Amino acid sequence: MKKYDVAVIGSGSGNIVIDTAVAKGLKCALIEKNKFGGTCLNHGCIPTKVLTTVADSIRKTQKNNDIGVEVNSYKINFPKIKQRVFEKTMENEQVREYYENLENVDVYHGEGRFLDDNRLKITLEDGSTEEIFADKIVIAVGARTQIPQIDGLDETGYITSESFFGNEFPSSPYESLVIIGGGFIGVEFAHIFSSLGTKVTILQRNINLMPRADEDIIKKATESYLSAGIDVATKTQLLKVEKHGNKKKVYYKDVRANQNLYVVADEIMLCTGLVSNADTLDIQNTSVELDQRGYIPTNELLQTTSKSIYAIGDINGIYQFKHVANMEAEILSHNLFEAENRDYRFMSYNAVPSATFSFPQIASVGMTQKEALEKGYDINVAINHYSNTAKGYALGYKKGSIMDGFVKIITENFSNKILGVHIIGEEASLLLQPYVELLNTGLKYLEPINMQITSNLVDELRANDYTFTNPPYTLASTDNCMVTHPSLAEVSMWTKYMHFENIKKSETI
Repeated sequence: MKKYDVAVIGSGSGNIVIDTAVAKGLKCALIEKNKFGGTCLNHGCIPTKVLTTVADSIRKTQKNNDIGVEVNSYKINFPKIKQRVFEKTMENEQVREYYENLENVDVYHGEGRFLDDNRLKITLEDGSTEEIFADKIVIAVGARTQIPQIDGLDETGYITSESFFGNEFPSSPYESLVIIGGGFIGVEFAHIFSSLGTKVTILQRNINLMPRADEDIIKKATESYLSAGIDVATKTQLLKVEKHGNKKKVYYKDVRANQNLYVVADEIMLCTGLVSNADTLDIQNTSVELDQRGYIPTNELLQTTSKSIYAIGDINGIYQFKHVANMEAEILSHNLFEAENRDYRFMSYNAVPSATFSFPQIASVGMTQKEALEKGYDINVAINHYSNTAKGYALGYKKGSIMDGFVKIITENFSNKILGVHIIGEEASLLLQPYVELLNTGLKYLEPINMQITSNLVDELRANDYTFTNPPYTLASTDNCMVTHPSLAEVSMWTKYMHFENIKKSETI
């Protein structure tokens, strides 16, 4: 049986852990049963943003009349769009080759399952099996689309983001599409396809689109989608699905009207939330405990209830964003392999940015207005529209128009502390980043994430009311600050990772 210092299951953000361990000369195992690179590269944020960029360009072309540029026609080169999507996702092969050629790393392309807290049984592609031992094991296997129980769904067929960016990417845009689920993923795909000329219908169980968003954002986004010709049906109950010639028919109930309805479309896309992949690991053979949803809870150090097993990314069920997974991986890597003299880093979820690449784009950090009031805050709220600025006018935004975006800031009344910032409009993810930085400044406390998962270090720090401050005026102040992925804010925020050339002051000056 081969023995390793660390084994990582999952090759998305888990690769950050491998990279750090290898740099320290440790022996590593990397286990991946699907395509290398994880959700983000293969069927998540990266390929979807290739498509939303196309959709944004189409919307802006349609809007150019407002600034005096008349575009009477444009052509959509869908084969070119498809080529660009898969040109990017095929980088998963480069990821695989990189780690296969990396010294001190053994790559296992197969499914890893636990035998106990330190041993894994891996079923490889050819059906053979291997058992390995690792001092530390990091779970980074993510989550997958949740498939709802609907009569006739399996027989009729459907697509998910996984299959869409796999073997079911169409050769041309659908004429019509039903999207089941009106969360952030659903509204992005609705934007993509409606801009390409597809007749899109969103069937949403909740009373609102994107129910976790701020109420003013929800209202503006819904108005924008309806104005774009997207049919939005909220508070619905799915009844059954059946084939209808070469199309598909979805029966649903409008709960508020108590009326049974149906919609016919070329395809059905499920954007119905995520379910944990922990059920693929034989986790019951370990001392790791799952929560009620099947996810793996972690604490400030990304520890689980097992002393040798850690979890990062979607699998812990906290915030299922790539930039969160990356931050978790960086903190875990530092603590496991780099921390000296108790120079530990701790995970915090108090300032997690998010962006939805809808039209208009949406970005948020902190509490919504409803959340702030429910937590007992006395709040102040300010809203400023794009049209109130010179640049907003230059971009063609008009006061009172459906497309006029805005920034909403929520503060605590007496302290003026920022509680939440919510933006809808062009480049919202860029406009958000300064507020993410602000929320990461000042004195910070070690706030418990999961009191049931303890360690001697965490217990000691909690008992002593441990605090820390991000150092001002230095790049180190951004170390604990997330940047929304994928957004252009990464260009400025990631420059600190580039090589800095020392340029000495000229002696002649």
